[in-house]
Amino acid sequence: MNPDPLPSKRLRMKYGVNQADQCADFAVGPHRNVIGERLREVETGLVRLFLFDKGAPDPVQRWPTFAAYVQAVLDLGATPMITFAKLHRPLDDVRALRWFAGQCSDVVWGCVEQWGAEAVADWYWCVWNEPNSDWVGGGLTFEQYRRIYEAVAEAVAPWLPTARDDRPLRLGGPAVESFQPFWMDWVWRFLNEIDPAIVGFVDWHSYADWRDFGESGAPSDEVSYKALLMSRAADYEWRSRAIAELIGKRPVDNICGELNTHSHYTDEVRGRFNHSVFGAAFYVAALLRLMRTDLDAEMYWTGTEDKGGYGLLRPDGTPAPAFLAKRLCAQHVRTGDWVSFPRWTRPGVPVDAVVAEGADGRRSAVLVHLSDRSAAYALEDLDPSLTHCGIVHRLDEGTGGQVISGRADAKMTFNGYGVAVITTPPAGGT
Repeated sequence: MNPDPLPSKRLRMKYGVNQADQCADFAVGPHRNVIGERLREVETGLVRLFLFDKGAPDPVQRWPTFAAYVQAVLDLGATPMITFAKLHRPLDDVRALRWFAGQCSDVVWGCVEQWGAEAVADWYWCVWNEPNSDWVGGGLTFEQYRRIYEAVAEAVAPWLPTARDDRPLRLGGPAVESFQPFWMDWVWRFLNEIDPAIVGFVDWHSYADWRDFGESGAPSDEVSYKALLMSRAADYEWRSRAIAELIGKRPVDNICGELNTHSHYTDEVRGRFNHSVFGAAFYVAALLRLMRTDLDAEMYWTGTEDKGGYGLLRPDGTPAPAFLAKRLCAQHVRTGDWVSFPRWTRPGVPVDAVVAEGADGRRSAVLVHLSDRSAAYALEDLDPSLTHCGIVHRLDEGTGGQVISGRADAKMTFNGYGVAVITTPPAGGT
């Protein structure tokens, strides 16, 4: 069933990416200029970098390399999110905690020295990565995490001037992994048990699933399993709304810090989902759900990657289908656009849609097909004005992993799962 229509609003959400294990290609690799141009094409406004984990350079021993990573983000016109993860020493050792907080403080001080306090005040600083996960973050208790967070906050606060508009420090977390039971309890406790003066954003991570066909109770046939995964795109809306409700009127940003289709523990399985047209369609389906909420930013996992089964781009800038789908979405539904979410007049149409209007007069609709079947849909059953837009771009199971473009007509045809844009010609165009 399609979501109920919502009033028009300005799109608040920024687009972002994570640059993690293979960040060097993005920052200092031979194809960094190509990669940078690609990331600008998808309106990248926020980039998450890691320290003390994910193969990140030691900021003390290799400061120039770390600085090059940050500068690469700034060269995009994007805002860095520096993630301090993780402490590779006993978590309950007071001396280890003091040492870790000191390391974080030195990084912030170095950034202020190199880029200036005014610039750094607008950056995001995240404490830890998935602390509630045994596999990723070490399986901390919330009490352990809170002690680490508060120690880091105390250490870095002297170097971070309060951000603009009477906001708290742009320090945040808990960067929780949402497959874990009671993960929302972490968000509640983070917002209610830590001094609000040192909480500037909530970071949460979400994927559709982690199982392969038939694994741990998952459907064994591909058709049923993909239908189940696609149905979970709606979860992004409900999770974002629930977190926004917990935030309430606090000046705290709501950030989906990791988003992708699949997070299986092997590269081959997750790549089969994430690097497919199906994965591209799921990603845009999740974005359309997040746009309905007051989310401040989404961050795809990951930006550039040679191996791992996640990346939008290869090290030479070659795009995956998810990049092509994100480009269709981000270039036609931009931060600050007026957006609306029309509902089909016919029941049961498996197509979600957003209509965006830009200050330049651009009018576009992004549609995502939530079914594996081939079908055509009359646009007048969604929004009659779309029949006059003129141009269509489409990526689906029948386009060979590429975007095809042409003249729009009265119907939108999809060959299986896919994404399409219906838009007006550019100014002066035909």
